[in-house]
Amino acid sequence: MKRVLYITLFFLTQLIGAQSVFDKGNEHYRNGNYNEAIAAYESIIKGKKESCDLYFNLANAYYKLDQVGPAIYYYEKALQISPNDKDIQNNLKFAKSKTIDDIKEIPKVGFEKFIQNITSSFHSDTWAKIAVGFSVLFLLFFIGYYFSETTLSKRIYFIGLFIVPFLLLLSVLAAWFEESQDQKERPAIVFAEKTTVLNEPRNNATEAFILHEGTKVFVLESLDQWKKIQLTDESEGWILSEAIKELK
Repeated sequence: MKRVLYITLFFLTQLIGAQSVFDKGNEHYRNGNYNEAIAAYESIIKGKKESCDLYFNLANAYYKLDQVGPAIYYYEKALQISPNDKDIQNNLKFAKSKTIDDIKEIPKVGFEKFIQNITSSFHSDTWAKIAVGFSVLFLLFFIGYYFSETTLSKRIYFIGLFIVPFLLLLSVLAAWFEESQDQKERPAIVFAEKTTVLNEPRNNATEAFILHEGTKVFVLESLDQWKKIQLTDESEGWILSEAIKELK
């Protein structure tokens, strides 16, 4: 019993300590001390703690210092936790407007893209919660059908017992699809002010194109200190690992 109490107190102390540092970071931010705010926020991240608000405030601090790469990186991190947050989406748009590279996005077509357009409206965790909600709803319909005394209510509950499992299955499939898509993608943000992307993973290879700070890329594979990346326009090349920072 004492051991459980000590563990509980330890985690409560850690949580309170992190919140205290977070509050100090917010105070620095309000006073315009953005470097101090960044130091406070990043100390929390080093302690293996994260939250949407933490990443969002850290991104805002970097944005105030006109450091586009880190700002976009942490806005993207915040969106991974809360993908439907309008404030994060708007601030990310402002940050992206400061980037130099104008990369076109080739629209994907086909059945997989159609499914992705539907499932991407929610994070996989949200779809899982929706599935749990349908499970509870199915149980309520079953109880309602069992205890219902009128023919009309029994028919309603009976129909629900067929519809709800179908919606439950769809939400489970959506959660699985989103999770599988999330695991396949390896997004990263260019942190180097300017970097050359090469056609091969060696220093004397021919130049493919040039990227600047803040551009979002997708890592396809890694080889020693090199990473093969792809842009949204499907251009590919090799870049030094130190020039980018992966979001996962």
